[in-house]
Amino acid sequence: MGVGVLVTTRPSSAQWVYRNLSQPQGMMHHMVLRSAGGDTAALRKARGAFFTPAPVARYVTEWAVRSTTERILEPSCGEASFLLAAVDRLTELRGTADDGQPAALDGIEMHDASARAARTLLRQAGVAAKVTVGDFFCVEPTASYDVVIGNPPYIRYQDFAGLARARSREAALRAGVGLTNLASSWAAFAVHSALFLRPGGRMGLVLPAELLSVNYAAEVRRFLLQSFAHVDLVLFTERVFPDAQEDVLLLLADGYGQGPTDHASIYQARNAAELATIAAGRTWTPPSPGDKWTPSLLSADALDAYTNLLSGGGFTVLETWGDTTLGMVTGNNKYFALSPARVADLGLESTDILRLSPPGSRHLRGLAFGTAALNELGRNGSATWLFRPAGEPSPAGWAYIAAGEAAGVNTAYKCRVRKPWWRVPPLAPADLLLTYMNANADTPRLSTNAARAAHLNSVHGVYLAPKVRKLGKALLPLASLTSMTLVGAETVGRAYGGGMLKIEPREADRLPVPSEAVVQAASERLTNMRPKVAGLLRSGKLIEASKIVDDVLLVGELGMSRPDVRVLRDAHAELTARRVARGRRGTD
Repeated sequence: MGVGVLVTTRPSSAQWVYRNLSQPQGMMHHMVLRSAGGDTAALRKARGAFFTPAPVARYVTEWAVRSTTERILEPSCGEASFLLAAVDRLTELRGTADDGQPAALDGIEMHDASARAARTLLRQAGVAAKVTVGDFFCVEPTASYDVVIGNPPYIRYQDFAGLARARSREAALRAGVGLTNLASSWAAFAVHSALFLRPGGRMGLVLPAELLSVNYAAEVRRFLLQSFAHVDLVLFTERVFPDAQEDVLLLLADGYGQGPTDHASIYQARNAAELATIAAGRTWTPPSPGDKWTPSLLSADALDAYTNLLSGGGFTVLETWGDTTLGMVTGNNKYFALSPARVADLGLESTDILRLSPPGSRHLRGLAFGTAALNELGRNGSATWLFRPAGEPSPAGWAYIAAGEAAGVNTAYKCRVRKPWWRVPPLAPADLLLTYMNANADTPRLSTNAARAAHLNSVHGVYLAPKVRKLGKALLPLASLTSMTLVGAETVGRAYGGGMLKIEPREADRLPVPSEAVVQAASERLTNMRPKVAGLLRSGKLIEASKIVDDVLLVGELGMSRPDVRVLRDAHAELTARRVARGRRGTD
């Protein structure tokens, strides 16, 4: 599908258009979009399209394009930011060497107005490139390109369905990569893009940083290490796309078909503007190709301390203590979760309601959640009761059900698919409650469910194995405050824009926590220090509390040196600072 393109000697024109492409307010950009039928930020967001900052397109293109005779493809090219950057790069290369055969520049774009805008901008840059309108997943790979560069669309799995999803999964399967229904659009896009490369080709893509961490990307990570001779990742500490929630990284994969490699090289940049002065990278070797790559964010010393603790027997994963599960899903928390005052107003009977940990998790930042704390929350207006008649509702219960039907509560999806709609599927009270959405510098917290309260899906429940239930309920929330567990939460969890750290049940299963043997051996010391740690947590002093637990478990019980413990503390501070910083607007 390639068309030979002669790169003209008009660098000033190409550079002017390219620079303005990253600035939607530029006059030329607006003129082109108006002539192509217009576009809006809302429409671009709906199809997962975001303007690529000029420094990013320039950096990726300068890395990828190395000869004036190369065939270059930008799939999902939008307004051709990478192709225009390639024009600059090819012009620069032609200034030092003339290889005779002109380069070929091709683009594929589903959005017709964007494709027309791309053609106009390329033509104004003096280039007769070929931009095809169509679904990239429907294009048969040709294995004929030296370079594939671009910024794939990012569409979450909730909005990525039907024929589009089916086509993407089929495209990924051509490379032997099976993707689940939880996969967002970029995953299949990255795999499909690689199939357009000839042996030895290079691929430079802007991808969501979830490549490092999400479970559904395991096969993508495996594919990259198996297919390429070299894999480089450029990570950012600030958000590159301020209008998008997702953080991004740069994937630079070289030597297609010449793999496998067992490692990736990791580079760090504060933001897009600082790519030109990026520091030297370091090597990260995952235990297996599909494993999460988030530990690559650790320094070499921190990674050594982390892996030594995890492999030495003193630490295990939360799954060995018990099962972590999602909470109950009501379908309408406002209706089902009730304050004591509301229960009294409705006249509900005790048989109509269950004790409930209120929606959210702000109240679960201590070592235990007891009846006194639950009652205090109720007196302050929190929803500490769940409407959930175990048998025949009381007359007041039937009246409340009728009111719910009049308000249309029964038509919500989760309500209408169960019989009867008002009986929420029950869960036994969990032994421990685990927070899973943690803002800013906070970390997932375990609390003993001393109140034996039911919990909703705003927190997870941990059901301890019988042989460790007594010990775990008494001391695991305290023992899990080590710097090792805090670092582990940052590596097994998933960071969101704005500084949020989310941990799903499968990720919580891999959370490193002290082993049963270590907790049992230190039980007396842990019990004695519990009041002091609880007081620090009530005062919001998580790190001070963690230091005390470190002294007992890491230093006292496991014999870890204080300098090594400090390495872990510093690693946790760096990872949380990085996560919080990504919530700030980039400066590029």
